[in-house]
Amino acid sequence: MLDIKFIRQNADLVKKNNASRRVEIDIDRLLSLDDERREIMQKAEGLRALRNQKSKGKPSEEEILKMRGVGNEIVRTEEELKNTEAEYRRLMLKIPNLTHPDAPIGGGDDFKILETVGEVSKFDFKPKDHEELALKLDLLDFERGAKVAGNKFYFVKNDLVRLNQALINYGIDVVTKHGFKLLETPDLAKDEILEGIGFNPRGPESQVYSIENTDLSLIGTAEITVGGYHANEILDLSAGSKKYIALSHCFRTEAGAYGRESKGLYRVHQFTKLEMFVFCKPEEGEKIHQEILDIEKEIIDGLELPYRVIDIASGDLGGSAYRKYDIEAWMVMRNGYGEVTSTSNCTDYQSRRLNIRYRKGDNETAFVHTLNGTALTTSRLPIAILENYQTEKGTMKIPKALQKYIGGQGEIK
Repeated sequence: MLDIKFIRQNADLVKKNNASRRVEIDIDRLLSLDDERREIMQKAEGLRALRNQKSKGKPSEEEILKMRGVGNEIVRTEEELKNTEAEYRRLMLKIPNLTHPDAPIGGGDDFKILETVGEVSKFDFKPKDHEELALKLDLLDFERGAKVAGNKFYFVKNDLVRLNQALINYGIDVVTKHGFKLLETPDLAKDEILEGIGFNPRGPESQVYSIENTDLSLIGTAEITVGGYHANEILDLSAGSKKYIALSHCFRTEAGAYGRESKGLYRVHQFTKLEMFVFCKPEEGEKIHQEILDIEKEIIDGLELPYRVIDIASGDLGGSAYRKYDIEAWMVMRNGYGEVTSTSNCTDYQSRRLNIRYRKGDNETAFVHTLNGTALTTSRLPIAILENYQTEKGTMKIPKALQKYIGGQGEIK
């Protein structure tokens, strides 16, 4: 959420930013509602002050009648304020974060390639995609997953279970050595936490599974639960930022995400994820964003996968992100690169909504900045490993970095 004072003083900048983010919001209507709510609040405060003043001492019959009228006017004013606040808040929550001045402007195809690492895998045989490989090696069962839970659910089997556990342990070891504290989070969060992070848990285009007759939803990422971990707190950052690496299951409806490029594990309804999340002082944000990206690269470098790093264009940024980098690994199924990690700098957009501050001085506080980044998932990363480490025999070599976590095993066959 942006500061309303900033919006008042920079309305044209906010309108321009919304256009570059491809979001349509009536900022003039928002500012009109802001004026209305402040006027109504002032009126309500004046009426309450009058009632409080008249309540002192013994009122006359005429004053009692007058105060009843004042009381009724207060009720009407509060109802008017409630209605105005509802529309005001709805518009405020829709406004995206500002955009980093160096981020490319445009839509999904207008990203900027920052770095390409490694040679694209070349085979002297016709390579298979991960789904074909996994079915041949008896590692996945989509048919029975669909029978039990529906399309895009699946069973993980045999050595892929072990490989996924190896990936998680490998990711934990890489990230925790950089000072991140390990968490395992709930799979559910209150809708107010999802909304604070920037998700719309009950909207018509929601990618979230909501639990009927509750205020809870299944999380799509531990960004939600860790972001809410310090909600309504004042943090002590005098000794440095607070860094977490969180393990969670993730659930996504992935509505409309069917097609050749979304086959197999690329877009599924459930997976396990390791997510980095940092609460820091504003001046540390850009440095920590680079640090998270470097850790993501360290993980992929250790697996010896070819990849590229891209700077996401404004129109493809999520509402909370000020800037976002993706790492895309080479995938046979796509005959190109596919996203395996991302990292976003969300500045104070989330902390303002969740009321997370830090103490600047004895009596002064300010909103923290938040950043998040994928360490790994058990959906996208196994795709890249299966496809890039396949052999002509239809087996799969196990990356050296993972072999110690899987009993020294070097191949799945």
